[in-house]
Amino acid sequence: MTKIAIFASGSGSNFESIMSQIEAGNLPQIEVTALYTDQVNAYCIERARKYQLDVHINELKNFDSKADYERKIIEWLTTEKVEWIILAGYMKLIGENILNAYQKRIINIHPSLLPKYRGKDAIGQALNSGDNITGTTVHFVDSGMDTGEIIEQRTCEIKPDDTKERLEERIKAIEHELYPEVISKIIQ
Repeated sequence: MTKIAIFASGSGSNFESIMSQIEAGNLPQIEVTALYTDQVNAYCIERARKYQLDVHINELKNFDSKADYERKIIEWLTTEKVEWIILAGYMKLIGENILNAYQKRIINIHPSLLPKYRGKDAIGQALNSGDNITGTTVHFVDSGMDTGEIIEQRTCEIKPDDTKERLEERIKAIEHELYPEVISKIIQ
């Protein structure tokens, strides 16, 4: 059994997708130790409670430095014997200390076909670009913003009458299939 921690900052729909796949027996090799969030009011906390998971709320503003903030996270990860970190809508860059402790063992999902549209509002950027195709990317995390080695991508058509909300819905549906599949492949 491989222990993972999931980091999220928002609603946690990808977190929910992973947890439902675990409950369905589709990720039998995975145990989620806890949800880590940097947002005290994030809806992902409610989702984690539904699964009776521990939740670690860690706001940077409560620490003297980013190094202290990361030390606390690493302390929890070490105590829980976490082997992999899965980012699921976590809106902070992972710092050097955590990156060094988990080299090539942190993955993220991003709603664009990287290297296009890194960072925030990737769906809006794709919609406004005139592109016909966008998608989602699972990648290893490095020190840059969505610059890590690409693991897998899936495409999504941008329709002429798309709104940001409709496109986002279709991309999320793809993410909810892709992310558990990739996790299953890379975490044996």
